[in-house]
Amino acid sequence: MGTLSGALNIALQSLLAQQGAIDVTANNIGNANTPGYSRQRPILTEDTPDVVGNLVFGTGVSLQEIQSVRDQTVELRIQQEMQTQGSLNAFLGGMNQVQSLFNEAQGIGLQTSLSNFFNSLQALSADPSSLSLRQSVLNSAQSLATAFHQAAGGLAQIKAGLDSSVGQAVSQVNQLTLQIAKLNTQIAQMQNLGENPGQFVDQRGQLIEQLSNQIDVAVIPASDGTVTLTTAAGAPLVVEAQSYQLAARVDAASATLHVFDQGTDITAAITGGALGGLIQARDQALASDQAALDNLAADLGSAINAQHQKGFDLSGAPGGNFFVPFTPPGPGSNAGAAAQFALAITDPSKIAASSDGTVGSNGNVVALAALQNQPIIQGQSPTDYYANLVQAVGLQVADANTHQQASNVALQQLENQRSAVSGVSINEEAANLVKYQQAFEAAAQVVSVVSGLMQTVLSMGAQR
Repeated sequence: MGTLSGALNIALQSLLAQQGAIDVTANNIGNANTPGYSRQRPILTEDTPDVVGNLVFGTGVSLQEIQSVRDQTVELRIQQEMQTQGSLNAFLGGMNQVQSLFNEAQGIGLQTSLSNFFNSLQALSADPSSLSLRQSVLNSAQSLATAFHQAAGGLAQIKAGLDSSVGQAVSQVNQLTLQIAKLNTQIAQMQNLGENPGQFVDQRGQLIEQLSNQIDVAVIPASDGTVTLTTAAGAPLVVEAQSYQLAARVDAASATLHVFDQGTDITAAITGGALGGLIQARDQALASDQAALDNLAADLGSAINAQHQKGFDLSGAPGGNFFVPFTPPGPGSNAGAAAQFALAITDPSKIAASSDGTVGSNGNVVALAALQNQPIIQGQSPTDYYANLVQAVGLQVADANTHQQASNVALQQLENQRSAVSGVSINEEAANLVKYQQAFEAAAQVVSVVSGLMQTVLSMGAQR
């Protein structure tokens, strides 16, 4: 009912509501540069009016709630793009090392050693009885073996580094899921009390983005404000207040770290985030490069040995193995061939340059030199096969770089969209501050006027 006390209550309620709105605005301004902060919006609502006959009397305003402004669709897209970016960054981190290992432009790699070896054979064909030229062949062959060892060792070191990074990424995932589970509990408690959990939701959002950068994540929101997190393949990571810890254990078959969730090996199912990129680089790209290098070593050694055995050395004895024969670890596998590549002879007179057993014959060394351009490595010449290996590594890196650049642009665009929705505009908040300040001052003026009127009424009653 329209009374002085009613008017005073309306004014007092307005003071509280406008004060709350000013506090929200001040908090927005204070967090204008805080990473991950979502601006808050005070929701002012008209109180339920009093109805007296045909008259409706307003009862004032209340600060109903404080909303954090977010676009869930944009948030989801950012999380997805973070997964892509994390994967590409981790993949490139490993493959850039592989590319450096085969950097022929800087004289690193096998190309020079291969060429020098076959050139030394070609030089020996001009004077097959020369011990100095024969020693030069052995020296270049030893340099080739050393180059194979360095390449194989370099790839093994890169693989070990990627393997170690897998373990570190798993630890990071576990730390993040534990924090997210705790925030889930706090958010649910605050929401049950009717309070705004916006600050904790912002913190959780940042952690989910960090988690997305480490592993592919699917986010399932619940009505109580909590979220359930799983990998893209469905392995649980966080369910309400419970986090499920991943484990990194050595796989007996591959001797590398595999990722387990509740005892189940999920390594092959991880496709996003840093873990996905590390696994792809280690188990696919790097494994392919190692296999190609081993195939080159095994087939080259086998072809050289086969041709060498057809000739005769300086003493007229049949040629033996030039390189130590490689024994495959299993059917269809040349694993370890590059690391084991080694010379079988150390005496230059044992080089079987002759094709008929005479000292001046160069028929077999000519045939050995000709292997450089023959399809002895899976239908390709040694130089072509190695060139294709280097090219494949370069294409892998170039393709990943292209996708990374596209991902950076997409992520920046999404960040801009989020900033437009959730970011704090100082100009807008300043205008809001003036608006709420004026409303607060007006309500204070109403309190002053109504208080004066009530004093007048009271004094009139006292005079009677």
